[in-house]
Amino acid sequence: MSYAGYPGAPGGYGGGYGGAPGAPGYGGFPGQAQDPLFGYFSAVAGQDGQIDAEELQRCLTQANFSGGYKPFNLETCRLMISMLDRDMSCTMGFNEFKELWSILHAWKQHFMSMDRDRSGTIDHTEMQQAVASMGYRLSPQAMTAIVKRCSTQGKITFDDYVACCVKIRALTDVFRRRDQSQQGVASFSYDDFIQSTMTI
Repeated sequence: MSYAGYPGAPGGYGGGYGGAPGAPGYGGFPGQAQDPLFGYFSAVAGQDGQIDAEELQRCLTQANFSGGYKPFNLETCRLMISMLDRDMSCTMGFNEFKELWSILHAWKQHFMSMDRDRSGTIDHTEMQQAVASMGYRLSPQAMTAIVKRCSTQGKITFDDYVACCVKIRALTDVFRRRDQSQQGVASFSYDDFIQSTMTI
């Protein structure tokens, strides 16, 4: 059943994070040494075999994900780690890093498909189309709030787009877990609400 606020069951973002249109699967590699991504990862991971938000920021900057070798916002990097941080370590191992890399590539392609004038940013209308194409059905008021939160002078960069995608997905997951009847209504205690939203 689909209703306002949730992605449609088979078509939207229902199957885990990074479900941007065209997202590739996350098949395993035969060995880390053979994986070309391992070089990016190991260059910043250090001896602990994990990367934190600052190390992720350096890695993505070196890979030129945001264009012009401009660093991702550190808060966006924290959000990306949080999205895949299954062991709650606030860091990312190599398998999580591979998953994030696939997600970012899918989101980059999606962003570029919405950025029809190739300005490197998208506007309110393009962001609304992007969110709708992901399967979320939000009110105009909710979209206005999202654009105000994610944009600078009405323009949304790829960095801000990623932060927005992570937040929408994470908030939807938190809400869905508490929407027992799947009717678009959930109950939160105050403390539960604070914990749920502050970890996103």
